[in-house]
Amino acid sequence: MKEANMTFPVSMGALLQADLQEDAQYRDDGLCVVGVFGKSSTMQPGPQKETILNNLADKHIFSLFDDGPEDGNIRAFYHQETRVLYLLLSSVSDSRQLLLACESLSAGAAHSDAHDVWTGLDRQHCLHLLYLFSVCHVLLLVHPNQTFDVTHDRLFRALDALRQKVLPLIRAAIKDCPVSKEWKVNCRPCPPRLLFVFQMNGSLKVSANGSESGGNPDKPKKHSPRRRLQHALEDQIYRIFRKSRVLTNQSSNCLFTVPANQAFVYVIPAADEDPVGSLLGQLRSNCALLEPDSTPVVSGPRRYQQMRRSARQPGCGGDPASVLMGGQLVDCSLKEFLWQHVELVLNKKGFDDSVGRNPQPSHFELPTYSKWVRVASKLHQVLVGDAEEEIVELASKVQGQLKVLEGFLDADTKFSENRCQKALPLAHSAYQSNLPHNYTTTVHKNQLAQALRVYSQHARGVAFQRYALQLHEDCYKFWSNGHQLCEERSLTDQHCVHKFHLLPQPGEKTDMDRNPPILNHNSRGRSTSSCNCGRKQAPREDPFDVQAANYDFYQLLEEKCCGKLERIEFPVFQPSTPDPAPACNQPQEPPSEAPALAPALASVSGEAEQLKEPSTAQSHTPADTSLSLALSLGQSTDSLGPYGDGEGTETQVQKRPSLVDRQPSTVEYLPGMMHSGCPKGLLPKFSSWSLVKLGPAKSYNCHTGLEQPGFLPGSSFLLPWDLVIRSRSEEDNTGQTEPLDGGTSSWPAPNKTLVGKRGSTGGLGRSRRRDDVARIFVGFEYEDVRGRRFISCGPDKIVKVLGPGGAKDPATRVLNTDMPLYIPSPSQGRGLKSHFAQLTRLFVVVPDAPLEVTLNPQVQPGPPPCPVFHPEQTDLVLPPDGFWVLRFPYSYSTDRGPCYPPKENQPLNNHKVLRAILKATTANPPPS
Repeated sequence: MKEANMTFPVSMGALLQADLQEDAQYRDDGLCVVGVFGKSSTMQPGPQKETILNNLADKHIFSLFDDGPEDGNIRAFYHQETRVLYLLLSSVSDSRQLLLACESLSAGAAHSDAHDVWTGLDRQHCLHLLYLFSVCHVLLLVHPNQTFDVTHDRLFRALDALRQKVLPLIRAAIKDCPVSKEWKVNCRPCPPRLLFVFQMNGSLKVSANGSESGGNPDKPKKHSPRRRLQHALEDQIYRIFRKSRVLTNQSSNCLFTVPANQAFVYVIPAADEDPVGSLLGQLRSNCALLEPDSTPVVSGPRRYQQMRRSARQPGCGGDPASVLMGGQLVDCSLKEFLWQHVELVLNKKGFDDSVGRNPQPSHFELPTYSKWVRVASKLHQVLVGDAEEEIVELASKVQGQLKVLEGFLDADTKFSENRCQKALPLAHSAYQSNLPHNYTTTVHKNQLAQALRVYSQHARGVAFQRYALQLHEDCYKFWSNGHQLCEERSLTDQHCVHKFHLLPQPGEKTDMDRNPPILNHNSRGRSTSSCNCGRKQAPREDPFDVQAANYDFYQLLEEKCCGKLERIEFPVFQPSTPDPAPACNQPQEPPSEAPALAPALASVSGEAEQLKEPSTAQSHTPADTSLSLALSLGQSTDSLGPYGDGEGTETQVQKRPSLVDRQPSTVEYLPGMMHSGCPKGLLPKFSSWSLVKLGPAKSYNCHTGLEQPGFLPGSSFLLPWDLVIRSRSEEDNTGQTEPLDGGTSSWPAPNKTLVGKRGSTGGLGRSRRRDDVARIFVGFEYEDVRGRRFISCGPDKIVKVLGPGGAKDPATRVLNTDMPLYIPSPSQGRGLKSHFAQLTRLFVVVPDAPLEVTLNPQVQPGPPPCPVFHPEQTDLVLPPDGFWVLRFPYSYSTDRGPCYPPKENQPLNNHKVLRAILKATTANPPPS
């Protein structure tokens, strides 16, 4: 930096990095460093910090619309003639810097984020202040009004505490600098002297009638109001700093000192309300300064002393307040106020500001510019700027010591933390109130929400979010530390009552002492269920997997009851490898049987409609008799309707092998139950269905009903399903191979004359048709959790037989409608909670007749898109002369999870057994 570049201020970093070529006459002179900091406001008239430096240096250094430094917060101006280096600190205390900081915040910033930004700015300001207090001899604290800001007391105590923490680090940084030992030990050239500059507004003025003299205008005060204000502020400031022990008797131990016998407070007078007179006074003073002076020009401190003596002459003072007012003392200017302290530095006298009985002299050193730059550069790297490689570690350690500022500066955070810490125990109590020993995630979240509500009622401030997260963690630790309930839900939608545990591996025993314990799931829910055939009941635990629900329980009862009964086995997975794997999830395919079934039903129903006209004519012609068998099924009120196959010849058509007919996989098995969305060619490891034969058809007595335990009185009777079979005339039997639908065949007796046409020989009795009826018994059995059983005769009706004769309601109603999978149990307990009875069995009594009864159960245990469940083999043909029992699954589950039973407020019509569960056709006799 050359002399030409010193006419404007530069940043502190640029000043330290520049190579300043000083004049030879100033090179060996000492350097006084003056720092200026404080607050400024553009909303009030009067000089700001920049204007004050313009007055002190007698130069227009800082422009009026200066926006502040671009590459640092400290700007420097070196005035070689007076050997004074001015350092100006800008911070968020200045209105312009505050505006820039507010603009840098994003619009959506949270309260805590904004507070972190301000806290960071305060810490940065403290580091800059500590730097000024370490390199300056004199400091000016500027106030925008005439009131002392007491927050500076807390700021100086924070700086003092921070300085004591980082003092060893600063010593290590300047240990190689060419300065005295005292400077290296104390890390500053001397205890800096702090001066206070206030701006007075227009409220403090001397009235014209002499009211300031106590009512006696002839006796003026010795001191002007401004000087008395300065004295009052000095007393106030000194008393505050002594009370807080910022100032002590030994000045060497203090962050700064104030003089004991000199003024350290200056109040800048308010601007004159007469702008014309003010301009004339400034013009007069400027003209007086421009008059030629015969005194020789000197440089350095003596030149400034000469200027000060000439300025004190009457009519030459640039400050309007320096005019004599009667007997009052003359008020000095700001430059004179500062220079009386600067002279002590430039004259190497130093500051002797220690008080008390045994005052200890403080160290003092007046460095040259080159020595000061070396020390200031090291301190700037450690405290403010980018550090070099050798002192990077020291700079990082200094940043680590900034936590000491939190207790002094961040009063909002301290208050918020104290408030939030008091709210935490209240929130913990709210969380733990009315809690069971073990509870689920839902209970944990509900209690946590209650705790957060209590916490939000008491907690305040910027620490709210941090302690709210701590509350989350504390509650989660309390829950997971032995209070977490097992989250597994049974197939009936009940939670396991055990705390968090592991399931035992195959061959492993349960162990309660392990952490976490090894236990099987248990919801403490017990129910009573019947075996596959329904003749034996036993209690069962609430199942948690499909195999325990639909297979293991019934396998245990088979050993005691129905193990030796005849049955139809459903196909299951047969492994061909020692380690079979479950099949991966594949895209679901629509069922292939449903589209093929629809045209068949449509053709049958359409053919039945065409047969209605000849049936009304009661024709006995051979052409009519060829349609009489199908007509009898169409006319019968107890027939299958659209669910029976009208043409027996359709059963003789050979079908192509479909995907279902292919050989199932022996490597991969189906992990869940069989349903409409399962991939083709896969079978489960066990069947959830059971089809057993209780005995021949005559083993069921329609007058006594089912003689099995658990049935409600009068509800154990199966529903009759009558199929009318009309025989052909004896003369029509020749060459006829039509199947008989719905009943036994009637063949002509030997040596009987065949009837050729109407009215021929043979009599009326020989030519009349005979109607034979085949009766099938069907029963949809429901069972609730307490083992109460009953047969349903409709979606909303229970069989109730009070006398002999059996059930009167036909089975067509239950066969032609979708039966509900769950219905309200007719035997509710004393509790308010309603119980549901589930469809568990289908009883079918097939008579000894030429009938082909096909069983095709399809269950939809939930609303769409719930799939339709069916056995591993569909369209099962039940052999004649048998009492068959189809046991439905206890629970229904897919690879996505179980289909839970309906709740109290859920509709029951979404859980149903689809119609067309039974089909009946006449057996086809072999052709003659």
